[in-house]
Amino acid sequence: MRAFHLSRRAALAGTAATAAVAALPGLRGRAEAAGSGGEAAGPVYRWRNVVQGGTGFVTGILFHPSRRGLAYARTDIGGAYRWDDRTDRWVPLTDHLGWDDWNLLGVEALAVDPTHPDRLYLALGAYTQSWAGNGAVLRSEDRGATWKRTDLTVKLGGNEDGRGTGERLLVDPRDSDTLWLGTRHDGLLKSTDRGASWRPASFPAAPGATGQGVTFLVAAGRTVYAGWGDSDGTAGRPHLYRTSGGATWEAVPGQPAGTAAKVPIRAAYDRHTQELYVTYANAPGPNGQSDGSVHKLRTADGKWTEVTPVKPGGTSTDGSVDSFGYGGVAVDARRPGTVVVSTNNRWAETDTVFRSTNGGRTWTSLKDRAVLDVSETPYLKWGTDKPKFGWWLQALALDPYDSQHVVYGTGATLYGTRDLTHWAPQIRGLEEASIRQLVSPPTGEAHLLSGSGDIGVMYHERLTASPSRGMASNPVFATCTGLSLAAGKPSYVVRAGWGNEGNGAFSNDGGRTWAPFGAQPAHAKDAPGPIATNADGSVLLWSFGAANPGFRSTDNGATWSEVASFPKGAAPVADPVDPARFYAFDTATGTVFASTDSGRTFAARAGGLSAGDSEFQLTAAPGRSGDLWLSLKGDGLHRSTDAGATFAEVGSCRAAHTLGFGKAARGASYPAIYLVGAVEGANAIHRSDDQAKTWTRINDDQHQWGWTGAAISGDPRVYGRVYVATNGRGAQYGEPA
Repeated sequence: MRAFHLSRRAALAGTAATAAVAALPGLRGRAEAAGSGGEAAGPVYRWRNVVQGGTGFVTGILFHPSRRGLAYARTDIGGAYRWDDRTDRWVPLTDHLGWDDWNLLGVEALAVDPTHPDRLYLALGAYTQSWAGNGAVLRSEDRGATWKRTDLTVKLGGNEDGRGTGERLLVDPRDSDTLWLGTRHDGLLKSTDRGASWRPASFPAAPGATGQGVTFLVAAGRTVYAGWGDSDGTAGRPHLYRTSGGATWEAVPGQPAGTAAKVPIRAAYDRHTQELYVTYANAPGPNGQSDGSVHKLRTADGKWTEVTPVKPGGTSTDGSVDSFGYGGVAVDARRPGTVVVSTNNRWAETDTVFRSTNGGRTWTSLKDRAVLDVSETPYLKWGTDKPKFGWWLQALALDPYDSQHVVYGTGATLYGTRDLTHWAPQIRGLEEASIRQLVSPPTGEAHLLSGSGDIGVMYHERLTASPSRGMASNPVFATCTGLSLAAGKPSYVVRAGWGNEGNGAFSNDGGRTWAPFGAQPAHAKDAPGPIATNADGSVLLWSFGAANPGFRSTDNGATWSEVASFPKGAAPVADPVDPARFYAFDTATGTVFASTDSGRTFAARAGGLSAGDSEFQLTAAPGRSGDLWLSLKGDGLHRSTDAGATFAEVGSCRAAHTLGFGKAARGASYPAIYLVGAVEGANAIHRSDDQAKTWTRINDDQHQWGWTGAAISGDPRVYGRVYVATNGRGAQYGEPA
């Protein structure tokens, strides 16, 4: 699952500053006023996920070794979760992180204390680039119900390459007060006060340019092993280190030949046989791996044995090279010598989980006899007639209390089995989509259409169940870049996005079924951007980035003509009443453009608005011609009632990121307005029932979900209901409780 930023490096080592926060997850909470004047204390809202069923990369799964039914999961941009065995659901643990802490929704690692089952630790931080904030460690004494926080002076990379490697955070097996944290660019950190403060620890390996550093920390008895991912392939360069007392670390002797050019991905210790299993790949993953192996170390005498189930490099059934690496590994706490490992990046033959019951001498592929049931999450069929076993298989766990309960993560879900044959998503409650588009139709079966990164468009006929039709197909999109409904003909919807078999489609039944455009401009393949349909669905306008002109179609995408006067890179906005009118905001010049001839030509209207604002949104109020609202991150909210000729600043709003409309309050003549922005306090979610004269905050401090600036929409049929796009926690919807 990708966030809205790419990843690289930059961090500084040092000691930590400590700040404490308390967070109580739950569905209900009273909103607090962030200021006085324009912002009032809010009503009690109930917040829930719009159910999709995962849709993101689960990077780690950890069963608690001494408490039956207790497990945790981490994700690359959607925070952390605790498994509730009574309800068969994941409980989100980091929804309290707000706008300023969006970077902390990427979980680099998690750790539990084997001797204190209620203790939980999270190492948070999505990116190591200069524009990202430093990482933080959250520590809990009640399984994540409440937290204390320590801000680090280094950066972590929970959404960078290598995010699917092992846990970089570990409670020392000799002392529960001592924790170790492996970083990507700043070596090893140590805490002796249960994570309250951190300092650099001596470590023999120096960070390199690959940005992997410590790839995992694992306890083997009273010894701690650390995987090191920054070796440069030099012969004899070690990838595995250990410490017995914690004061000094040493390279493990006799490391297997051929692993110097590989990255140690994960490790698991079989306490019965005293053997440490390590998976390797020639890249950290999840992408880019083409070679790998599995080795085990007998810790009593230092003997290494290669136990690779299948060596990469053979010929696939389609004649291509069967290239892949190895990712996850887990051992059976109840059965000596029983271990599972996963392949990763094996596209030709499809990834699998191998299982051995004799210490790796022989292996069985669990995929070969797997029966997959995705009836609860049909999108996992990807527009075909059957699901895939998965890809990006790096997270892998084996229940210490049930030898046949295996769980593995993919790029979109968690699969689990209780008999090693029948598999189904074990994903309830865990929603990780990065939502880009939201449309709430005024009529029809579905109250919501969503467009996301990686999973395309979904038609939500129910908010509490994954869409029965799965993801929109014909064609299937990996990522949705545009979604638009004809205001005067809501059965007509268009979408755009990244797809292998076309980049645009239209629907005549409200988004239930789709047909691809008969043709598309050449720019669509490489730069599909926002798309809009006019009020009666007779005209389409499609944008293709700042380097390309816009294009127009009047025949459902069968033919297209260039619109030279359309501002390059702008998002087209249709007037909801007049089919002849379109609008667009040119952020490069701070100018609003308008068309009165159905998009054939555009002319400049209001100018002098904030230029260069990367987070802006132009929105047309429903049922009104020429009533436009312009949200500007750095310059608040502006409104035009003359089709963009002039704009007036809305003084009640200090910062605006995204705005939408819903059903009017009883007795009100104007739609309810929903805003993600700052009125007088910090960024929050607000509603106004009086045309933005006053605002009410409707979310609370436990329901913030990091960055929520992509989209917001009220429901035109249900007063008070609002849909919020998050960057990693799917679509959230709130209603007055």
